[in-house]
Amino acid sequence: MSGRVLVGVKRVIDYAVKIRVKPDNSSVVTDGVKHSMNPFCEIAVEEAVKLKEKKLIKEVVAVSCGPQQAQETIRTALAMGADRGIHVQVAGKDYESMGPLQVSKIMAALAKKEDAQLVILGKQAIDDDCNQTGQMTAALLDWPQGTFASEVALEGDKIKVVREIDGGLETIRINTPAVITADLRLNTPRYATLPNIMKAKKKKIANMKPEDLGVDLTSRLEVLRVDEPPQREAGVKVETVEDLVGKLKDAGRV
Repeated sequence: MSGRVLVGVKRVIDYAVKIRVKPDNSSVVTDGVKHSMNPFCEIAVEEAVKLKEKKLIKEVVAVSCGPQQAQETIRTALAMGADRGIHVQVAGKDYESMGPLQVSKIMAALAKKEDAQLVILGKQAIDDDCNQTGQMTAALLDWPQGTFASEVALEGDKIKVVREIDGGLETIRINTPAVITADLRLNTPRYATLPNIMKAKKKKIANMKPEDLGVDLTSRLEVLRVDEPPQREAGVKVETVEDLVGKLKDAGRV
């Protein structure tokens, strides 16, 4: 296969930041909070760049949906080795209500517009943990999918994907074009070097809106309330099994 690869890169609150819920319980606090590229998206970018370095593909295009700040995430992907970027501008209420289905519609429309042979996404984002965008994108395109990939190998017009499943590993071969979602053990993403960060500033980022792709962002889901998880209670040590059973009975657990 020698073609174009689309890679989704999502801007999320940095994994090291302690998440805080807004006082009105409408969502989490994002203003003044450090953001970065979703870690699974970093793995997806690394895999696409590695395929290009092996001369198995011609071009890597990084795609992000969101406000103006999403361009920073695209620049990070460009510094890692992507060739150009596409920023689909979504802001305000549309951005707040945007979920996996809306992103999948955008990715599917771009895959057709860009004549992509492969779409690589992170298996999930660390903010919502949905694990749905790759599967929905494949369904909308009617393409084969290789999810939870821990190994990807291009074999002519087919792709061998080693998948991480509950029972261990599963190896499949799928036809191209296809959608791949990257799992944690697929690779170790490279750090963007200073020279590549400087080069990334000269790479092109195309700007467009969902309506340019014929995508309706109307969501059928409504978030009613966001709450922090309850505080964990302190544990109790017991000396014997009888004491344990007694404690459980007192607590109404057995």
